[in-house]
Amino acid sequence: MAEAVNGAPTELGTRSIGTLLRQYAVPGIIAMTATSLYNMVDSIYIGHIKAVGAYALSAVGICAPIMNLGAALGTLVGVGAATIISVLLGQKNYGNAQKVLGNEITLNLVLGTLFSVLVLLCEEPILYFFGASERTMPFAKGYLTWIMIGNVFSHMYFGLNGLIRAIGNPKTAMGLTLFTVFINAALDPVFIFTFGLGVKGAAIATVISQLLALCYTLRYFNDKTRVVHFGRRILGIDWKIARSSLAIGLGPFLMNSAACIVNLFINQQLRKYGGDLAIGAYGIVSRISFFFLMIVMGFNQGMQPIAGYNYGARKYSRVRKVYLLTAGWATLVCFFGFILSEFLPKTAVSIFTNDPTLLELGAKGLQIMNISFLLIGMQMVSTNFFQCLGMVGKSIFLSLSRQLLFLVPLVYTLPLWLGVKGVWYSFPISDAVSFVVTGIMILNLMHKFSRLKDGDDPAILGSTIQ
Repeated sequence: MAEAVNGAPTELGTRSIGTLLRQYAVPGIIAMTATSLYNMVDSIYIGHIKAVGAYALSAVGICAPIMNLGAALGTLVGVGAATIISVLLGQKNYGNAQKVLGNEITLNLVLGTLFSVLVLLCEEPILYFFGASERTMPFAKGYLTWIMIGNVFSHMYFGLNGLIRAIGNPKTAMGLTLFTVFINAALDPVFIFTFGLGVKGAAIATVISQLLALCYTLRYFNDKTRVVHFGRRILGIDWKIARSSLAIGLGPFLMNSAACIVNLFINQQLRKYGGDLAIGAYGIVSRISFFFLMIVMGFNQGMQPIAGYNYGARKYSRVRKVYLLTAGWATLVCFFGFILSEFLPKTAVSIFTNDPTLLELGAKGLQIMNISFLLIGMQMVSTNFFQCLGMVGKSIFLSLSRQLLFLVPLVYTLPLWLGVKGVWYSFPISDAVSFVVTGIMILNLMHKFSRLKDGDDPAILGSTIQ
C-alpha cells in the first residue's frame, strides 16, 4: 500500500485500478446490498402482518416518494461533499478538506430539520396527494410520522458515512451500514409483532438503528489523528466550498427529486388503473430491482474516490480505466437482475407476500418493468462518472432525462391504450432511450480523454471542480 500523507490515501494514484476498485467497491457493494436488504426486511415483515399486510405494503409504497425527497436533500449535501474531499485530497489541499466536514454537519442539520417540520405539518394532505386512500392512510401516516421524526439523524448519518468512504476508509463505512442492518432486522419483529405496533414499529426500528450508527460516526470524526476530523468549531460554513459542494450535489439531488415526482405520478396512475394493491406491487418490484441497483451504486461508490483523486492529480489514463472497469461490472450485475426478473418473477415476489392477488400483480409487473434492465448499469455509472469529475450539467441532464423527459410522458400516455400494463411498459422503453443518449455522451467524453496526456490542464473537459 502506498504511503499516506497526513492520512490521505495516496495509493489511489499509484496502485492498480483493478485492485483499487476491488478494495473500495467491495465494501461499498456490501454496504449498499445491506442497505437494500435493510429496506427489504422492513417490507417482508410488513407484508406478513396478519390480515392487513398487503395494504400496509401499499402504504409504505406511498411513503416512498416522500422519503426519496428527503434522501434527495441528503445527497445534495453528502455527494458533493464526498466528491470535493476526494479531489482536495488528490490535490493535497488538507485545509479545505477539513472545512468540508463542518459544511456537511451544518447543512444536513438545517435541511433535515426543515424538511421534517414541513412534512409533519402537512402530513395527511401530502399522503393523499401521493396516492393514499382511506384504506391505506392509517398505515402510511403511522409509518411516515416516525420516519420524519428521525429524518435529521438519517441525513447526518448517511452524509458522514459517505465522507468516511471518501477519505479512504470504505471498510469502516461498510461496517456501520451492516450494523444498522443487523440492528434494524433484530428490532423489526420486536416492534412490529411483540409490541403490536405494525408499520409504525418498522419505522421506529429504522430510526433507532440509524441513531446508534450516527453516535459512532460522530465519535469517529472526533479522533484528531484522522486526516479529516472535528475542529474546535464542529458547526461552520465555508461558503465557497459549500457552493462548489452543492453544485456537484445538484445532479444527484435532481435525480432523487425526479424519482420523487415520478413515484408520485406512478402511484397515481397505478391507483387509477389498478387500485391500492397495484401500488403495493410496485413497491415490491422496486425493492427487488433496488437490490441489484444498490450493488451498482456500490461500484459507483468504489469508483468515486478513485476517479476524483486521479482527476485531481491529472492522471487521466487512470480515470478512463476506472470508468470502463466499473461500467463492465455494473452491466454484469444488471444481467443477473434481468435473469431473475424474466425467469423467476413469482419466486422473487413471493418473498414479500403470500396474498394471491398481490403476488400475481407483482410478478407480472417485475417481468415487464425489467425487460431493459441490462442497460441500466452503464447509464448509472456514466451519470455518476460525470458527477465525479464535476461536470454538473451533463450529470444533471442524464439524471433527469430518463425519469422526467422519457418516463413521465410514457406513464401518462401508454395506460390510455394498455391500462395498468402501460405503466409497467413505460420503464423498459425509457431505459432503452436513455441508454442511447448516455452512450453518445460518454463516447464523446472518452474521445476527449484520449486527447489528454497525464498532467495536462483539464479545462478541455469543462470541469467545475476548483
